[in-house]
Amino acid sequence: MTQSAAGVMDAVLHDPEKPVPPSGPAWGAVISLSLGTFGLVTAEFLPISLLTPLAHDLGISEGAAGQAMTATAIVGAISAPTVAIITKRLDRRTVMWTMTLLLILSDVLAAGAWSLAVLLTARVVLGIALGGFWSMSAALAMRLVPSHLLPRAMSIILTGVSVATVCAAPIGAYIGDIWGWRSAFMLAAAGAAATLLVQLITIPRLPPIGAASFRSLLDVAKIPMVKIALLVVLLVASGHFAGITYIRAFLEKIPALDVETISLVLLAFGISGFFGNLAGGLLAEYSLKAVAALAPLLIAIAAVSLLTAGASALASAIAVAAWGFAFGAVPVGLQTWMLRRAVPEQAQSAGVLLVTVFQVAIAAGAIFGGLLVENAGITSAIAYSAVATFVAALIVFLLGPKRET
Repeated sequence: MTQSAAGVMDAVLHDPEKPVPPSGPAWGAVISLSLGTFGLVTAEFLPISLLTPLAHDLGISEGAAGQAMTATAIVGAISAPTVAIITKRLDRRTVMWTMTLLLILSDVLAAGAWSLAVLLTARVVLGIALGGFWSMSAALAMRLVPSHLLPRAMSIILTGVSVATVCAAPIGAYIGDIWGWRSAFMLAAAGAAATLLVQLITIPRLPPIGAASFRSLLDVAKIPMVKIALLVVLLVASGHFAGITYIRAFLEKIPALDVETISLVLLAFGISGFFGNLAGGLLAEYSLKAVAALAPLLIAIAAVSLLTAGASALASAIAVAAWGFAFGAVPVGLQTWMLRRAVPEQAQSAGVLLVTVFQVAIAAGAIFGGLLVENAGITSAIAYSAVATFVAALIVFLLGPKRET
């Protein structure tokens, strides 16, 4: 990209009404970001579907294996602001390429892990990639397409999340059952390598502009509605991951499903999440408050259903599918909420805050869920999911956005 093109991109970010470069929207780059989110989410959530064989092979408890999610989340929370700030002078495409390289490295390390320490190392590397990538994706989308096409670009990027949600859990469980859990991580590494190739070809030069800083993070965090949104993120994400991390173990022990049936249930979870993402996007155009409140409320209802009727295979399958649909709408509602409360120049800072709090919530949920599983049984983690998400829904109903902006 020439200096003049970079100047136009700068104008687009600071004045959304200005036209895009003559070459038009960079849809190839947007799609490459979607592939990146697919690879990251796949790698992050693979332990959910592989928890039992992974723990058995490494000779550790399911609760300890579940902390692989915690390691990724903690590092992701730290790396989101750190990567954004320490790379503020680097071309954004170079940063994104580096994050994808780290994703590949993480998958390879996980596939070859011979101990919990090595597995956790792999998950730490993934956390760096996850935090760095997610903290910049929304701001990059603003530079790749004109403002009126931004919702479409964000929808494409988030489609990577939805497709990964559909594929990662059921395919991971299926491949893990046939070829072993390590094969699932190797397949993820191959997919990440293909993603890097696409990114090398499609992402244009993106000189750093409007970079995040600690001051800008504080400025965004002081916005009253942003504070409420971050509290909701903390409750919803911690509640979701406290329960969903151990959903395979729940399905094995309560309704006593076999691996093939669990794979189908997880597939239903993923497919429902895909449609939940689409439904959340459509509903957000009419009522952002409805999306932000109804999604966690449905998760709470699904969790209660598992606790009260989980012994029934059909009831468990329906509840897990409903849970997936609800969580599919969560990222759309919360990200839209955050971006609408920040000016364009604060987009990257808003993204950093959202990713940081989300990863802290994942870590808190996984740690607390693991402690509950180890000391009070799997159902206690599901119970926490119900309570946390219900409180989140209540907060949105009472304190959420009063009008659409």
